[in-house]
Amino acid sequence: MKEIYLAGGCFWGTEKYLELINGVVKTEVGYANGTTENPSYEDVCRKNTGHAETVKVIYNPEEIALDDLLKLFYKIIDPVSLNRQGNDLGTQYRTGIYYVDEVDNDIIKESLNELQNDYVEPLAVEVMELQNYYVAEEYHQKYLDKNPDGYCHIGQVEFDELIEDQKI
Repeated sequence: MKEIYLAGGCFWGTEKYLELINGVVKTEVGYANGTTENPSYEDVCRKNTGHAETVKVIYNPEEIALDDLLKLFYKIIDPVSLNRQGNDLGTQYRTGIYYVDEVDNDIIKESLNELQNDYVEPLAVEVMELQNYYVAEEYHQKYLDKNPDGYCHIGQVEFDELIEDQKI
């Protein structure tokens, strides 16, 4: 198994989407690459902790390659939007790819170079080694499963397309 940390705006919908991908074994939401130890959601939202709402993704590389996982991730973010996805605005909603295996850095950079070809504006996706990660409160885990009417910057269309595209 491998792991990658993906920040794509509010982590509720990002987690829901990523957990539906064939080859993803486990997801968990949390706060990454900030300056405060063990931040709470309130801290991240109101106290300038520098953390990004992030989804920890454990995946089987024999079932899905990292570059394919990233291509799916790009479908649910606006990669040129700085510190904003949907109606969510702030540095905690920035987009980022945080790796724990240095080998992944080249794959990520190549993937983003390919993505840049689709945009005139420069990409606003942060790429860096994971510095720290803290698990979010339990009520945030699988939030949209518990609260199906909860707000999400990802539309139902994206969830449905993913499910349909993965049918055998």
